[in-house]
Amino acid sequence: MTRNAKRSAAARVVTVAAAALTLLLTSTSHSGAAEPAGPGLPLGDADLAETRSTRTLANGVTLTRIVRGTEPALPGEINTTTRGPWVVNVLTIDPRRADGHLAVTYGPDLAATERTTDLVRSTGALAGVNASFFTFTANRQYPGDPVGLGLYDGRLLSEPTTDPTEADFVLDARTHRTLMGRLKWFGKVKNRETGAELPLEFLNHPPVVPADCAVPAPGATCASPGDVVRFTHDFAPATPSGAGAEVVLDRRGCVVRTATTRGTALAVGETSLQATGRESADLLRVAGDGCLRTTSHLLDERGRRIPARDGLYGVNGRYRLTQDGEIVVPDGTGSFFDRNPRTIAGTTRGGRIVLATIDGRMTTSVGTTMKETAAVAHALGLRDAVNLDGGGSTTMSLQGTLVNKPSGGTERPVGDALVYLEEPYRPSRT
Repeated sequence: MTRNAKRSAAARVVTVAAAALTLLLTSTSHSGAAEPAGPGLPLGDADLAETRSTRTLANGVTLTRIVRGTEPALPGEINTTTRGPWVVNVLTIDPRRADGHLAVTYGPDLAATERTTDLVRSTGALAGVNASFFTFTANRQYPGDPVGLGLYDGRLLSEPTTDPTEADFVLDARTHRTLMGRLKWFGKVKNRETGAELPLEFLNHPPVVPADCAVPAPGATCASPGDVVRFTHDFAPATPSGAGAEVVLDRRGCVVRTATTRGTALAVGETSLQATGRESADLLRVAGDGCLRTTSHLLDERGRRIPARDGLYGVNGRYRLTQDGEIVVPDGTGSFFDRNPRTIAGTTRGGRIVLATIDGRMTTSVGTTMKETAAVAHALGLRDAVNLDGGGSTTMSLQGTLVNKPSGGTERPVGDALVYLEEPYRPSRT
């Protein structure tokens, strides 16, 4: 999926008291009441046969396969048939009984892509699904770059966009609490000695070079506005190269080296600031040879700060499906709203966390429109749910083995994945 215009990059997310997080994230109910199974899925004609089979994968973790409709669709009627069929796989985690935790992983580096099955296998996870929208073909050099929020074990590596369709899914691996909605971010860097400051625009996202700044004349100053981006060593083996300026900082935020072109390898603990256009001169002026302080704020829809700390993960989606038990997906037209494979993340009123995939674009499973996807989420009892990346990315894996059938015939590498690990959460950072 292509990357929408991103704004604001995060540098170092400010760590605040963990207690504040409980005010922001939805509390998991510890009621022992069983949740109703609900009627059949609201897809197609009412007389369609529907079968469900459920197996227990671990304490508090089940996998349900739902097949609605029995006859394959005609190839020309996949987007219009009312006879299906539909194949839905539903992974349900009950935090009251489960021994493990959910997390998000992106593989060796953020800019590369990995298959969901490989991400599940390499982390030793029990199961997982694809997660964020990512640049894919829009940037072939850095295809795994998330299109929006990317929060990994308390480290904000990709900022949410200003796109009003972005719907983020945030979870706390320690408490199993979740938060859904459109998050906001803003940040800046400030020279500790001089007080000079510069707003940040992106995090780990290649900056755009204005056309008239690509090959500036010697000694000339480019007048067109560019980008200011913060990179970490997680992004790729080297930062993006090209016209502009780059300042490398050590762990303390102090300048290690500067350059009037971009592109360098970062050691663990090092970060860099890149600028293009007229901001290139601004960056070099603000940084000087001093030390910089980074301010970074991640906010929920009410403007409350979300504390980033160990165990906090977040991925981006497009469109809320349900909110407070109501279907909220808007009307729309075009290929995105047509029937496609879909991946859903959500929570039930009783606190269960659900990850579901709907196969699509095939005669054996036609997929769902956005409205149908929201209806499925509602029928599965999801009080709050978001639409994650879908299409050829839609994948569910069990111990590194495919559960669903990807629409492209083979599994597409993706930017990151939501995975369930069977052991309790343990901080990865010291």
